[in-house]
Amino acid sequence: MEWSPIILTFELAAVTTLILFFLATPMAYWLSFTKSQFKPIVETLVALPIVLPPTVLGFYLLIAFSPNSAVGQFLNDVFGIQLAFSFSGLVVASIFYSLPFMVQPIQSGLSNLSSSLTEASLTLGKSKFTTLTKILLPNIKPSILTGIVLTFAHTIGEFGVVLMIGGNIPDKTRVASIAIYNEVESLNYSAANGYAIFLLIVTFSVLLLVYTVNGGFLKKWMS
Repeated sequence: MEWSPIILTFELAAVTTLILFFLATPMAYWLSFTKSQFKPIVETLVALPIVLPPTVLGFYLLIAFSPNSAVGQFLNDVFGIQLAFSFSGLVVASIFYSLPFMVQPIQSGLSNLSSSLTEASLTLGKSKFTTLTKILLPNIKPSILTGIVLTFAHTIGEFGVVLMIGGNIPDKTRVASIAIYNEVESLNYSAANGYAIFLLIVTFSVLLLVYTVNGGFLKKWMS
């Protein structure tokens, strides 16, 4: 068993989780308090990766990022970026695929807060940004931790999306889930078992953390 796919997997999960936290938080805030008629559409788009086959999402992202597409040509000509079959492409694909796992826990936490917190903060002249960062988010730390952990774990387990958009390039796009598939195809079950056991332990640990938080063990500690 090589360690490079595992290291690449954790790098992908860490980068994706960090970016998604800053992207998903304002989105979750908007979904929690908006009265826009477009809210159901946005919620549907956010939740779509949960039920959409990952190969479908990966296929359309691959088409979009292809050098022959308008988006691919624009990124390559203007920024010199090629997302197809690259680590950057894996990050972008993972952001799309793991979006609901960050947005929904934070949205749920914000929706369950008393409206008096927001009203009092705005009445005192605080901006919406200050209200969100200084008042609301500190009161939903378990929800934030749940979103972070679920996003990290979900990204670790990605297969269809990363295979479609990144392929199987050693030290570049071959993450642990792809390495398992590659070893099974080569009938190297010992190496596949090593990757599988490692991912099983990691995902079990992070999910145990989520259920521990939701069970209240860390809620008191984090308050």
